[in-house]
Amino acid sequence: MPSGGGWRWPQTGLTMKPDDFDDDPEDPLHTPAQRATAAARSTWVSVGVNLVLTTLQITVGILAKSQALVADGIHSLSDLVADFVVLFASHHAKKEADEGHPFGHQRFETAASLILGALLLAVGVGMLWSAAQKLQSPELVQQVHVIALWVAGGALVSKELLFRYMLSVAKRVKSSMLVANAWHARSDAASSLVVGIGIIGNLAGYPILDPIAALIVGFMVAKMGWGFSWDAMHDLMDRSVDDQEVSAIRQTLVATPGVKNVHDIRTRKMGDMIVVDAHIEVDGTLTVEAGHDIAVEARQRVMQRHRVLNLMTHVDPWLRPDGDHASASVTPN
Repeated sequence: MPSGGGWRWPQTGLTMKPDDFDDDPEDPLHTPAQRATAAARSTWVSVGVNLVLTTLQITVGILAKSQALVADGIHSLSDLVADFVVLFASHHAKKEADEGHPFGHQRFETAASLILGALLLAVGVGMLWSAAQKLQSPELVQQVHVIALWVAGGALVSKELLFRYMLSVAKRVKSSMLVANAWHARSDAASSLVVGIGIIGNLAGYPILDPIAALIVGFMVAKMGWGFSWDAMHDLMDRSVDDQEVSAIRQTLVATPGVKNVHDIRTRKMGDMIVVDAHIEVDGTLTVEAGHDIAVEARQRVMQRHRVLNLMTHVDPWLRPDGDHASASVTPN
């Protein structure tokens, strides 16, 4: 859905800029089914890439005696598992609202991001443990074969291309779950770069650099996993969207004919979508029907121009005492 603000993601220390998801009223609306189709298509591409890389990296890593390449292969394996988690979540997220889920099933995407983060965290900790064990006995570290370097380079190129493809799809359909999975691919590209450097150092006569590279990869993976898990957990606890996006929604409401002012805008995330409550102020001399028509128009405008799943409006008389507003504990936006 078009968005008034930007989304921030706990990737490898990076932040998605606001213009990555520009607010464009002419942007086509993407239904849950369309988003699920895009997710499935891009994710199956990722499945193919990760299946090949996992097999190649682990096999060559063992034969070439490179712990770093094996660690990178395990990272690719975690990507493969994550791909199937995304497919499962996107399948359920496209379901329409029902009696038990009146706002739909969009939070399947948030739950998937939480699982992806937990998976990354577990894999990263495992890598750290394995590399630390090897560093305790540096004399046992063997020199790797040069083929390990070629495989690491091929994995780096493959993962970077996969990242760019998946991120472009995520931007098009504006899916946080696909953004998370795309950056999962980028993390593997970054780890392949570190692995390549470690293998080069090993071949240059510094064998200890291979397990050190594995240690760095483990830290990168664990850090990203923690970030995704923490962010998804907050979203599941009804975290509000950022001030920039709230301001954009306020501007759309105020620009609606008949709306004099807006207060008490409250938001909570529902997957990639937003559920909004807002008090709109209209001329107190209007009939109930006229005030209702203004509220309907305001709701339609917001849902057309922003990634809002539902807007609940409360109509107040303009410039008159508002009892429920006066007793509200939330500071008006």
